[in-house]
Amino acid sequence: MTQMAKGPSSPSRPGGRKKLGEILVAKGVISQEQFDTALNMAKGQGKRIGETLIDAGMAKEEDVAKALAEQFNRPYVDPTKDDEALKIDLKLIPEELIRKYLVLPRGKKGNRLELVIHDPKNLETLDLLRFKLGVEIDPVIAARGKIKQFLDTKSDVNKPRMVAADESLMSASIDKSIDKSMDKSVDSSIDQAADSAPIIKLVNRIIIEAVKSRASDIHIEPMADRVRLRYRIDGVCLERDNLPKRMQNAVLARFKLTAGMNIAEKRVPQDGRIKMPIEQDGVTKVVDFRVSACPAYHGESIVLRILRPDSVRIGLENLGFEADNLAAFNKIIRRPNGIFLVTGPTGSGKTTTLYSALDILNRPDKKIITAEDPIEYAFTGINQCQIREHIGLTFAMVLRSMLRQAPNIILVGEIRDKEVAEVAIQAALTGHLVFSTLHTNDAPSAITRLIDMGVKPFLVASSIQAVMAQRLIRVLCPKCKEPDPTPDPKYLRLTGITPEEASGGGICKAVGCDNCSGTGYRGRKAIFEMMTMNQELRTLAFERAGVAELRRAAIGNGMRTLLQDGKLKILKGVTTPAEISRMAQVEGAEAVEDQENPV
Repeated sequence: MTQMAKGPSSPSRPGGRKKLGEILVAKGVISQEQFDTALNMAKGQGKRIGETLIDAGMAKEEDVAKALAEQFNRPYVDPTKDDEALKIDLKLIPEELIRKYLVLPRGKKGNRLELVIHDPKNLETLDLLRFKLGVEIDPVIAARGKIKQFLDTKSDVNKPRMVAADESLMSASIDKSIDKSMDKSVDSSIDQAADSAPIIKLVNRIIIEAVKSRASDIHIEPMADRVRLRYRIDGVCLERDNLPKRMQNAVLARFKLTAGMNIAEKRVPQDGRIKMPIEQDGVTKVVDFRVSACPAYHGESIVLRILRPDSVRIGLENLGFEADNLAAFNKIIRRPNGIFLVTGPTGSGKTTTLYSALDILNRPDKKIITAEDPIEYAFTGINQCQIREHIGLTFAMVLRSMLRQAPNIILVGEIRDKEVAEVAIQAALTGHLVFSTLHTNDAPSAITRLIDMGVKPFLVASSIQAVMAQRLIRVLCPKCKEPDPTPDPKYLRLTGITPEEASGGGICKAVGCDNCSGTGYRGRKAIFEMMTMNQELRTLAFERAGVAELRRAAIGNGMRTLLQDGKLKILKGVTTPAEISRMAQVEGAEAVEDQENPV
């Protein structure tokens, strides 16, 4: 192995081997501009260029693997093809090494083993395998996905299908097979059970059904006597199924294994990612999942967040802006400098809104840099930097480094403390347009939140251009919604709709059909509260005025509150009074519920 690393396939002389990007450009797989963009992204994210090209959708995994084979002067193979599959002999090395390192033994002559690998740059793994197997290794290159696909076929894994809404995830045959897997010695067989065909089928089916059901999250929650499976659809958690308790360890291990987590570690939280090709409406797309495992009383709770890149490219008009707010938003994001803040709780669509703005501003004459934790969507033409707190790569450090890159626009994932806030403000005051998010309940609260962090009031007053609060509301299903001639008076009262306005006939109600799975709602839009700073608001900020005073001044300046924006959507038949009451009038809605359901 050591000799091979110094031989013709891996020259020690600098410059003796072509760079991966050069090969891909020469082959016409990517353009020079794409290579330059990916190179900047790779440096910012701490990734390899090949991985970045694949993640950004600029190159296919197979193209990168073929380029790696050419770079290292090694053969390229596709183990999923029949003629190549016949050459694979899995009995040559232990199965745990095959699955752990994703390698395929292809043949052995004397003391030399021909091994299909996906990463010829990982010399540490090759040396480890050489040591464990006691042989010299001749690498053959294949795409990582092709190796996994080959192994799945050997595990008798068929392509999972979408289950009908009334079909249980647990068929009798799967249940029986899992029982057999779990009846063996428990601790020693968890890894094997996680790799068994029934468990793989089940986990794949859960993921695919969630994607096709338009879910944003998958929740696997161990309980005392069962494992609860829930999907979050249109912002509401819906229970899908209960899995038998005896399957808990195998199912959780499979999710963690697929996400690249340590399945032996159950005491501390872990994060991982899954990329899976999923067919929907005749088109196969690679869907990205952020996976979180958190220790809980009855076992690890696992949540998969489904990342949909298309959601940040739907256009500003489709986010839910009314015409006046859209005009104000477009004007603000085109200003040369200042800070534009988007506020709201987790899951309120702040990232989608900001990326929709960046998508409009992303032009060759603008340099855009982002600092994110984590990077959820890869964008061509935008320099994205992943925050890594554990190595000291904090928001403040990255932000200071950004200023030396001469950007036009900066996006800071979140202003969490005084240090980040002050650096962002200095960037705004020195000619940069800064986008960021803040966790507050409404727009005026952002001003007092920054001052409470310790930022000087005159800096807040002079740097903030606008603050926008938002919430996501469910939209009525277009196929089954009906006019509501007698809307509930309590919800009309909560949303500020007068009897005269209600009599106009614009209010609709949720009915339920197959298109919306019986909920009456399908999809979500945002309601907004846009506070544009003027001289009065800047003076109040400088004088440390309270939230109530800031809110009165903002409304006097033309700000429409979240509740008022929701009211417009009710009268247009977009959503219901109950939905707006739930999202924009929490205290009032709770009061009504308390009256209806006294303790």
